[in-house]
Amino acid sequence: MAKFTKPEKSWALYDWGNSAYSIIITTAVFPLFYKAAATDAGVELADSTAYLSYTIAIFTFILAMLGPLLGTIADYEGMKKKFFTVFFLLGTISTAMLAFVPEGQWLWLLICYVFAALGATGANLFYDAFIVDITTEKRMNRVSAFGYGLGYIGSTIPFALAILIILLAQNEVLPLSVTNASRLAFLITAAWWIVFSIPLFRHVKQKHFIKREASPVVQSFRRLNKTIREIRQYRALFLFLIAYFFYIDGVGTIISLSTAYGTDLGLSATSLLIVLFATQVVAAPFAILYGKLSDRFTGKKMLYVGICVYIVVCVYAVFIETIVDFWILAMLVATSQGGIQALSRSYFGKLVPKQNANEFFGFYNIFGKFAAITGPLLVGVTSQITGNSSLGVLSLVVLFIIGLTVLVFVPEPTPHEPVDEVAAE
Repeated sequence: MAKFTKPEKSWALYDWGNSAYSIIITTAVFPLFYKAAATDAGVELADSTAYLSYTIAIFTFILAMLGPLLGTIADYEGMKKKFFTVFFLLGTISTAMLAFVPEGQWLWLLICYVFAALGATGANLFYDAFIVDITTEKRMNRVSAFGYGLGYIGSTIPFALAILIILLAQNEVLPLSVTNASRLAFLITAAWWIVFSIPLFRHVKQKHFIKREASPVVQSFRRLNKTIREIRQYRALFLFLIAYFFYIDGVGTIISLSTAYGTDLGLSATSLLIVLFATQVVAAPFAILYGKLSDRFTGKKMLYVGICVYIVVCVYAVFIETIVDFWILAMLVATSQGGIQALSRSYFGKLVPKQNANEFFGFYNIFGKFAAITGPLLVGVTSQITGNSSLGVLSLVVLFIIGLTVLVFVPEPTPHEPVDEVAAE
């Protein structure tokens, strides 16, 4: 921690807080809670997984449509923090509301999940864009990986607490039902997220911006239209976004559907929670390792490594039969999950014009979110057609292969080179 500045540490601590949402709501407790509610209501396993996939596709589509415009407006002086705050409040409040959905109301769970996810992913758009304000290009890979590393470490604490409460309730040590123990986990998630966001609100400022002008919304539409027309001039940026569209699709789909997939394989909720906890612990040092290795081998080469690991994961998923197989799969994911996301963020951050960072991160968001529509839909449709969730995961291989192929043609930005020149190279 001593190697990082106060703004860098404050920015990274948001990941420490927000990652509780990522593991408890996106990956672990909520999907199991939802699957149990859907099963109790008579919904078939494959269908409930498909409905969750379609829900993810819906909220990602909404945010993908809003992202570029909101990002363009947020480039004005003082607007980035305001937009971040709005989505932060939507996410934390909706996450807490999950605890109050009546038992067995699986459809209402999905509706609340849409708003919680909109808040979390929307806040992350502006959080990611803050990276150009809190560090330099030379330090960007290391700082981005540090954020993901802290996120994995920080998320294990509320996650461990949630697992402990659920297990104690399950064994009747606590006077709680498993359902109410899960509800308590949702409240813990919201509280953890709020508390560790305070340093960002206090110490992170928008340094790169466009001066405010008359009719900012109208001007934002004009700037957005101009960027869309001229985006091909930013060759490296444009190619990277195409590659990112495909490979991050597979990454996000595996993260969001992992517990639902494990449930379909017949693995117990307790086993899944323990595996996911171990995944968070292992992922933390590997995320930081990716950042250090990128300084030696370049970020692009480390992205190759991460994509190849995910291809192995998708193929191996077809052969899963036991909890040991699921452990192996989870550990493989843990080695590259944080690294591939961290280096993608910093790689893109080096390419964008800093004063327009929000606008360009809006495109980063739209490519990432539209990609997140394709993956869950692909898994959902394949799972329903074949009746086999493993084949749904295997179908993601094609996305990783396309992403890897396009990434080969993306130039590696050189240190200290002006960002606009790199982007337009």
